[in-house]
Amino acid sequence: MSTSTHGSAQPGGSVPAEGTVIDRLVESNRKYAAGFTDPGMGARPVLGVAVVACMDARIDLHAALGLELGDCHTIRNAGGVVTDDTIRSLTISQRALKTRSVILIHHTGCGLQTLTEDFRHELELEVGQRPAWAVEAFQDVDQDVRQSMQRVRTSPFLLHTEDVRGFVFDVTTGLLREIDPRS
Repeated sequence: MSTSTHGSAQPGGSVPAEGTVIDRLVESNRKYAAGFTDPGMGARPVLGVAVVACMDARIDLHAALGLELGDCHTIRNAGGVVTDDTIRSLTISQRALKTRSVILIHHTGCGLQTLTEDFRHELELEVGQRPAWAVEAFQDVDQDVRQSMQRVRTSPFLLHTEDVRGFVFDVTTGLLREIDPRS
């Protein structure tokens, strides 16, 4: 089996015989598009909510929250932390597309709990350039949710900061645990 310069390994380290993982995803899209019908909806989320969550592959946000296509804006990044880019997306979501609520979801067993800002230093040594972004590593998931809620609530760019709630998703039970912003 040959490997492609743009191929990705599958679990177990092998590249699919039919091409790369991306090739497989593109083929899946062709099959999806063959049966696709325009849902006839606009870009404005039906429920007026933006979900900010970790990019962790174990979290199926739509299933976990009972959401359907078109219900929400979904903003995902490593850790689900509220960064400048998250504020950018939330600002566009609120000001241009009329969302009013924000739900923040971190999770148990997050990889950012195993990193430190030394990650940036190691990258700088490896590639010769320091990343402009912070790792946003944390030890206490509850406290990081509180920090993210505070960043949303105090942003001067956001119009709607009264309905901001934060949760920790348990990756072993699938349950959300709400975080009190005052603790």
